[in-house]
Amino acid sequence: MAHQFTNDLIHESSPYLLQHAHNPVNWMSWSEKALSLAQELDKPILVSIGYAACHWCHVMERESFEDENIAKFMNENYVNIKIDREERPDLDHIYMEAVQVISGSGGWPLNVFLNSNGKPFYGGTYFPPIKLYNRSSWIEVLTFIHDLWQNKRSLVETQVNQLMNHLNELSIPYKSSFNLNEPSEIFTRESCINIKEKLMANADIENGGFGRAPKFPQTFSIAYLLGFGYFLNDEKSTNHALKSLNALLNGGVYDHLNGGLARYSTDDKWLAPHFEKMLYDNALLIDVLCDAFKITKDKKYQIAIEKTIDFCLNELGCENGGFYAAIDADSEGEEGKFYVWSQLEIETLLGNDAALVCKYYGVVKEGNWEGKNILHISKSSEIFAEENGLTPEVWAEILEKSNQKLLAARKTRLHPAIDDKIILSWNALMLKAITKASATLKNEGYKKIAIKQFDFIKNAFSQNGIICYHTYKNETAKFSAFLDDYAYFISACIQLQELTGDEKYIIEAETNTSLVLDNFKSEEGFLFYYTSAVQTDVVLRKIEVFDSALPSANSVMVENLHYLSVLLNKKDWKTLSLNMLASISNQVEKFPQSFSCWASSILWRYVGAKEMAITGTKIEKCVEYHLSNYEPNRILQSSFVEKKYPLLLGKKYSNTALVYVCKDYTCSAPEVYFEK
Repeated sequence: MAHQFTNDLIHESSPYLLQHAHNPVNWMSWSEKALSLAQELDKPILVSIGYAACHWCHVMERESFEDENIAKFMNENYVNIKIDREERPDLDHIYMEAVQVISGSGGWPLNVFLNSNGKPFYGGTYFPPIKLYNRSSWIEVLTFIHDLWQNKRSLVETQVNQLMNHLNELSIPYKSSFNLNEPSEIFTRESCINIKEKLMANADIENGGFGRAPKFPQTFSIAYLLGFGYFLNDEKSTNHALKSLNALLNGGVYDHLNGGLARYSTDDKWLAPHFEKMLYDNALLIDVLCDAFKITKDKKYQIAIEKTIDFCLNELGCENGGFYAAIDADSEGEEGKFYVWSQLEIETLLGNDAALVCKYYGVVKEGNWEGKNILHISKSSEIFAEENGLTPEVWAEILEKSNQKLLAARKTRLHPAIDDKIILSWNALMLKAITKASATLKNEGYKKIAIKQFDFIKNAFSQNGIICYHTYKNETAKFSAFLDDYAYFISACIQLQELTGDEKYIIEAETNTSLVLDNFKSEEGFLFYYTSAVQTDVVLRKIEVFDSALPSANSVMVENLHYLSVLLNKKDWKTLSLNMLASISNQVEKFPQSFSCWASSILWRYVGAKEMAITGTKIEKCVEYHLSNYEPNRILQSSFVEKKYPLLLGKKYSNTALVYVCKDYTCSAPEVYFEK
């Protein structure tokens, strides 16, 4: 197909950037070339940030970036740079924070105006082509900034300086004011209760989850409540955590035909999702579902784990062992078109079974969303069967047969686009999730998938055997790895060593932790920068502490350092972990909804670590038993033969499985494991 316009983005591999390669806007990627051009021409820089599965990014492209008159004005007056936020989360973090300071809110598409040195002075999110929704039109914004640049440059530089000062202040490392010789004074039962009460104060008791629409899964808060309920015997916390998971799995945000969780719900009742599906959301869902299954042994959580993994393997998995990033919300120019149904379609496909299936999934003639129907469940399958005079077995057979018919029909529709870049951090989350699922469900197949994925990550994202890249596509790795790439990967290696007993995963975790300490540690305070010391193309190095859609890499490093300090007898790593957690504990207790991964670390420090060594020639069933039970504060090593690691030294290795429970390497007498 011949295109009227082609810009520099045609040379990129990112699906998002390639989507804009034929805009009339002269887009460039973030590069020294683009920044130098801005300085040479004395033009402001427009940075527009989004991602391939972003609905409103597509809308703004169609409305404004494909408009030749608007593009002409942009080309004449700006150096225009497009950034895929998933390729460059470091830049997205900086400029998103700038826009949040300016406007009080953020989102994508993110449109930020920079001076020719790359420093921000104005920005916003979506702008319509004409003035709407109390928003200025895009051309009005462009004209205003152009006038400001031409005639009021001193105001621009004043705004730049004020904004940069504010951003730098926000990145000052947190410091601890506690006596860390007595960590028990910090990580107390009262702190854990306060965190729980704050989370529950924001809980949606009626619908599950937290807060009001738009509602995100908030799996970290669910995980905290599960842990709190389990260890402090609080039924209310456990019940709300499980209610929230059930609401996610029953709502329209979950794909009942093919599995997979959408990014968030646009309503309080989890009916209408924002239909894009991200790899990381599904990895995090699998992770917390494993906790729920371990605690309850409820079969529905096992089914949900398996269905979600199947979705990830079938829809986002690639042959080399990696996973793609996301599936678009739109198809044929409409959000959600691929997933929704009319009642007539279902009646035509299912015949005599249609009435029951429509009733079960809440399908009505007038539709439940924009004239169409989003499938959702309001009653359990067992209750529904009883109310309709069916045995659970008969109804399950009808439902499965009907689901397969609907799924086959849906496959004939135009599938939403897949963002086929492979991101290290998101793949590491999936690696951890599949490893945890293998341990939880005693599934050997998942173990093989996890080992294959580890091998892929190690090969694809390394240079000379050392992990150092962030994305991979077309057999090429790009961009320096960020803190979350390392943090999540280290965490996955820790899980793999528990599952397999293979010390190569400990070695990999230790190597990458040392690399993080060498290249990401802040000069003062205890936390880590998001970008490496060797990276020079950002205007500041940020310290990320908030747990949002993804866990803060710093909060993950707290657990990595603590766990590895025990395995490797590195006392300085344990001290650093305590310092990191103590330095932010006040913030966690005040605002746990923004620090819920940190909150779980506080809970584990209060509960105390459970150090375990399992030795002997017949340990498989014993390891399997402990890994399939809920022990989130557990540190475990197992081996058939004595190894150099502190937990394993000096232990007996008999023809049975011996279980040692230890604290600071002082262990109780071993118990012989008898299969349970």
